[in-house]
Amino acid sequence: MTRKLKVLQFICPTGFYGAERWVLALAKHLDPNSVTCDLAVTMEPGQKALELVSEYKKLNLNTYTIDMKNKFDLGAVGRLVKLIHEKKIDIIHTHGYKSDIIGVLAAKRAKIKCIVTPHGFENAKDFKLRTFIWLGCQSMRFAHKVVPLSQQLMRDVLKMGVKPENTLYIQNGVDLSEVEAEPVPLRADPECKRIGFVGQMISRKNIRDILDIFSELHKKHPNTALILLGDGDSRQALEIYSNTLECKDAIEFLGFRDDRLNLLKSFDLFVMTSTLEGIPRCLMEATAASIPVAAYNIPGIDQLINHEETGLLATLGDKETLLGYWEKLLFEPSYAREIAENAKQFVYDNYSAQRMAAEYSDLFEEMTKDS
Repeated sequence: MTRKLKVLQFICPTGFYGAERWVLALAKHLDPNSVTCDLAVTMEPGQKALELVSEYKKLNLNTYTIDMKNKFDLGAVGRLVKLIHEKKIDIIHTHGYKSDIIGVLAAKRAKIKCIVTPHGFENAKDFKLRTFIWLGCQSMRFAHKVVPLSQQLMRDVLKMGVKPENTLYIQNGVDLSEVEAEPVPLRADPECKRIGFVGQMISRKNIRDILDIFSELHKKHPNTALILLGDGDSRQALEIYSNTLECKDAIEFLGFRDDRLNLLKSFDLFVMTSTLEGIPRCLMEATAASIPVAAYNIPGIDQLINHEETGLLATLGDKETLLGYWEKLLFEPSYAREIAENAKQFVYDNYSAQRMAAEYSDLFEEMTKDS
């Protein structure tokens, strides 16, 4: 092709979390001389303005809105097809169950190539949600290329019936320049140990375990605080549960925050107790910020954290052991600094957005070379 490739990133945002930031990082680091990377998002009635859109516009890139009458408006497929034709899109790149369903159908109708990037799978309990997730997973089988963010996600999509020749592994990347640019904030009480979490408050994040572990920690070490950044379906129940704990006054639910990186740099420890992950972007940002990490040892997290080298990992569900790891990283500062610096170097060596964008550029060109 003689003209620049036109790629449309398509996502149905639920906020400004890992997948949304990933899309932004990819667009930021693609070579504008070879790829035009536009963005399309869905908008449902009553939905708030999207931070992803405002941040995307700051890159001087085009953004488009696909209106939806409700959460499951399949009329969005036709509206997306119209946009693809009008803007002469070569490739649509989808992110998330809903965008995968709509995007794959639109690509088939518009006769263009479709790439699906799974960011993680939800182990939801709700039957309707599980059915919708299943449909999203099935749609991947009809994409031209499925590009998971982790080796575990690669194994997952193969189990779902995606053909091996239709998959490609491109290692995840994060825009580390954002982390570098953020200053370390002053703290009102430098002696108080701050434990933090950043991410969606949904079932697979298993945040109740964080609350339970902090409750035990606070009994032994009262000068500690737990800061939880993010929002989601589980937040209300988690706040209600936290109010039953003796340490409730030391727990802060701050919701989604624009200054998340500044707050992240105020943490003494970053914690996760997820039961299912891709490769968590928030974990990459924590390690890039030199914050030591303690988490459960699950696929995805184990690609970033090597036990006793770049963080401390406990067996899934072993809250007692994880509590001990929290204490070790909080109260053995020289050990925590060594672990944190090892993790930072590992992330910089292996997970830069520049490297990831270069590999995606090669994929875009390969997919359209015969067009």
